[in-house]
Amino acid sequence: MALSALIIDDEKLAREELKYLLESVGGVEIVGQGANGIEAVDLIEECRPDLVFLDVQMPGQDGFAVIQRLMERRRPGAAAGEDGEAAEPLPQIVFATAYDQYAVRAFDVNAVDYLLKPFDRARVEQAVERARGRLAADQTSPAEKPIETQLDALLRLLNGPRGAGRAPQPARLIVQAQSRLLLVDQADICFAAIDEGVIRVVTQTFEGHSKCRTLEELLELLDPALFWRAHRGFVVNINHIREVVPWFKSSYQLRMNDKRQTEIPVSRAQTKRLRELFNL
Repeated sequence: MALSALIIDDEKLAREELKYLLESVGGVEIVGQGANGIEAVDLIEECRPDLVFLDVQMPGQDGFAVIQRLMERRRPGAAAGEDGEAAEPLPQIVFATAYDQYAVRAFDVNAVDYLLKPFDRARVEQAVERARGRLAADQTSPAEKPIETQLDALLRLLNGPRGAGRAPQPARLIVQAQSRLLLVDQADICFAAIDEGVIRVVTQTFEGHSKCRTLEELLELLDPALFWRAHRGFVVNINHIREVVPWFKSSYQLRMNDKRQTEIPVSRAQTKRLRELFNL
């Protein structure tokens, strides 16, 4: 049986991309789409979907505010209808984020699924299967931690001091340059790029390779206040961006301040974050 799902995202292209991927995965019926938090609350109450793909960063009312609003309606004394019946439970929530490393870790700890932008088909399929498995478990036996409890914990964690419960990043990283293993200050790294499974780390004076296997693994070691995943294949140090270059169809490229003044594309999903960073 197909899962009913809503897609809530303020970017039309992101909604279309996710809809296309869900259709290719199969087993999901898109019952509605919304572009902001207010629409999200109304659509969830109206459609009562099994699953909601909810953007984290939206103008006015973000994804967390949507969850808080829904939970407030379900609290004792506020959620019961005129006939005294309790309100419907929350649907399964899959958060979407343009890459907030701290939030992603919080979602994982609290067993609430997430998707990173730009979306990946395999990851979308995994999120759907995880939601399907949780729904099946809820139908056969009561969950040890209902989703409302998990989301409460998530919201408390995200509203607390940034970085609480997270191991601090090392001040320096090991970068292999030919036969040498160099200790490099994070602030000196201009960007990192992955190509055929090899991560290249570039500074203003030299470049080498990281022992990390993925950019996600490398980002766990980097300061999220400095480093931003501008594209699926690139992580940049925002303090080493020399120029923001307007590009084709309202897209952008970043010209870095390394020796080659490397130009790095900004993915469509990350354009919003770029505008936030530099008030474009």
